[in-house]
Amino acid sequence: MRNIILGLLLLGVAANGQNTVPTDYFSNPLEIPLILAGSFGELRSNHFHSGLDIKTQQKEGIPIYAPADGFVKRIKVGHYGYGKALYIKHPNGYSTVYAHLQKYAGAIEAYVKKSQYDNESYEIELFPDASTLNVSKGDIIGYTGNSGSSGGPHLHYEIRDGASRPMNPMLFGVEIPDTKHPLVYTIMGYPIGESAQINQSQNPVKLRLILQKDGTYKVENIIAFGRIGFGIATNDQQDGASNKNGVYEIKTAYNGEEKFEVLFEKFSFDETRYLNRYIDYGYFQNNKSRIQKLFRESNNPLSIIKYENDSGYLDVQDGFTSTYSIEVKDYKGNTVIISIPIEGKNLEILEPKIDATTEDFIYADHATSITKGKFSIYIPANSLYEDTFLKIEAKGDTLTFHEDVIPIHRNITLSVDASNYNESDKDKLFLGRLNYRGEPYYNSTSRKGDKLTARTRTFGDYALVVDTIVPTIKPFNFSSDKWISKNETLQLKIEDDLSGIKSYRATVNGKFILMEYNYKTDVLTYDFDDNISEEGENNLKLIVIDNVGNSATFEATFFRKNT
Repeated sequence: MRNIILGLLLLGVAANGQNTVPTDYFSNPLEIPLILAGSFGELRSNHFHSGLDIKTQQKEGIPIYAPADGFVKRIKVGHYGYGKALYIKHPNGYSTVYAHLQKYAGAIEAYVKKSQYDNESYEIELFPDASTLNVSKGDIIGYTGNSGSSGGPHLHYEIRDGASRPMNPMLFGVEIPDTKHPLVYTIMGYPIGESAQINQSQNPVKLRLILQKDGTYKVENIIAFGRIGFGIATNDQQDGASNKNGVYEIKTAYNGEEKFEVLFEKFSFDETRYLNRYIDYGYFQNNKSRIQKLFRESNNPLSIIKYENDSGYLDVQDGFTSTYSIEVKDYKGNTVIISIPIEGKNLEILEPKIDATTEDFIYADHATSITKGKFSIYIPANSLYEDTFLKIEAKGDTLTFHEDVIPIHRNITLSVDASNYNESDKDKLFLGRLNYRGEPYYNSTSRKGDKLTARTRTFGDYALVVDTIVPTIKPFNFSSDKWISKNETLQLKIEDDLSGIKSYRATVNGKFILMEYNYKTDVLTYDFDDNISEEGENNLKLIVIDNVGNSATFEATFFRKNT
């Protein structure tokens, strides 16, 4: 008994990602060459990528195999995000996740379909108990697809530890051919202290990279003084693909002494949004390139930072020369090194720090309420990472809420007085964020009396918008009053150009039918294999509702021979 308990304790340590992970426990989930469209820890919009995106030869329907014994612990089907996703718990304490599936396999598909019909809903989340859907290593559990917020056919594959933290699947023996070293695009210098400067500037400076004959890089000599830091734009490419993926490790040194290390092996979902603190968010918004800051600022708890000496900052003294180096590696150990010679001089500042002052100064650790015209704004404590000035102006139904160059961590509440609108229009109002063309995007909005309220984590322009236009519905692969016996599916196109589609419900002969909504193509699809239609005449009814309650109804008759 004592040996069994000791074994379980050791297994628990491994399952929670402590030092050792099993490298031969999981087999590959696909029986095709593994080529990556995305790597673990890759920098994405508001988050780190939590798995591997495996290419599927530009097609859907490739079988996915269980990499080990286990049971299905969670199934989630949604229009967005992971689309059709499957979660399997394994005896060693780890879980594997499969996302953007075309469909599930066998008993899993039957279980999901029955639950969808029982609940009369396409979107569903299920938590089967451990005895309901068991799988053995090598079983087909699903088929690759393009569902949810996928930009093309692929399999998103994750391995999570016992605390549901995603880990780099390559640690577990997933082999990806890679003989290419990481690529470096930009090096930035950041004066940090009050008197700090780089090349006589107190503002961030883009430094000139010089490729050396041996494949390393050197940055043109810089002159600096005071407390400074550096940042890098870098990515990696594996063999067989041109996708720009993330790197595995970045280490820095100052005069040969280790200064800072970032390692993309594991993180928690609770911390993933801090990516916006880790990168130069303003630079990304203006240049669409993510600079990884190689120093830890306040309010950055990221666990991917494995080592830091003085938070990664350098204190450059007048009259001293020094060298800062950056080493970037991919998982296979392919490495690129960047050397930055620094001459310490306290020179005259030619470009003083740019301070854009406004009447609204926000203390990051304080809750703040602001009123502008008919708009009220509530900024909870710790919504922002640092104290800052914000430009906030209201003109009629439009709010200029700063510019999207500062990240927001926690939701900010926007409220607006709509008492000047007709009562019939008030239920059709929403707060929309305006794009660069002034077109509104729907922001989830609630109404209480004359007040409309929305929450946001993005700065920008917002406006009060009235939507009285019903959604449009058109048959896509059939015509009313026609025989469609050869059709495998029934498809309709649904669109709403303002507030967007909220819900839909379809019936044939009064019975609910399951329709899958692809928001990327605006198409609803019913599979005739569900066997709801009858021999001969069938009556279809579809109701579509947008986000402010406008409703459209479509009815049609079709004829079918059941084979």
